[in-house]
Amino acid sequence: MLVECAGAVVLCCSMPARAQDSTVTAQVDLQPERSAPSHRNRANVVLWLHRLDESAAVQPVSVPDPDRTPRLLQKDKRFSPHVLVVPVGTAVEFPNRDPFFHNVFSLFEGKRFDLGLYEAGSSRLVQFDRPGVSYIFCNIHPEMSGVVIALKSPYFGISNAAGKISIPHVPAGRYLMQVWAEGASPETLKGLSRDITISSGEHSLGVVRVLEDAPPAPHKNLYGRDYDAPGTDYPRADPR
Repeated sequence: MLVECAGAVVLCCSMPARAQDSTVTAQVDLQPERSAPSHRNRANVVLWLHRLDESAAVQPVSVPDPDRTPRLLQKDKRFSPHVLVVPVGTAVEFPNRDPFFHNVFSLFEGKRFDLGLYEAGSSRLVQFDRPGVSYIFCNIHPEMSGVVIALKSPYFGISNAAGKISIPHVPAGRYLMQVWAEGASPETLKGLSRDITISSGEHSLGVVRVLEDAPPAPHKNLYGRDYDAPGTDYPRADPR
């Protein structure tokens, strides 16, 4: 099933809770690198657990609902949700609901693709068949950006606006905790990784402090060049 959380959508699996499973919680604290006001909105930080006990059984990553494909909607020159987390192998839909053309592409770590130019009312599908973080852009509108994270682990959660994360149905055992946040550098995120041991019942990871030392910067277009003047909706198409 699809669960909406803090403006992000997570594709979850329907799995029965077991007596020894835990609900793992954490509190995110975003820390600006310089003397800037602290964030009131702490949404869209992703935390996941990779099982280290090789002999232990791992829950299936997902039981997809064929009637509800996860999607990154293009509307009002925005991708919604901004962050989408899916299991590896998931097909994600990219519908265009604006009254003009879009061109969705990604040239980064996770899935490299170019969906080409497509008009209002149409849609495209991309299968995220390898783990990683895919930064998504539109080749026409530089203000549009989104993120798709494909994970092998079924144990993940996304922070809400208050910075709270909850991961249900985690079996007892040893895990590697990993974190992703859009404004943090790879070095900072690597430093947040740590081994943890989960026991039965509620398990709190405490406060996860994320230094925002790499805020998003202006990006190039699909061809590695600067964008045209902002505000250009060309070519246009009639809305459907």
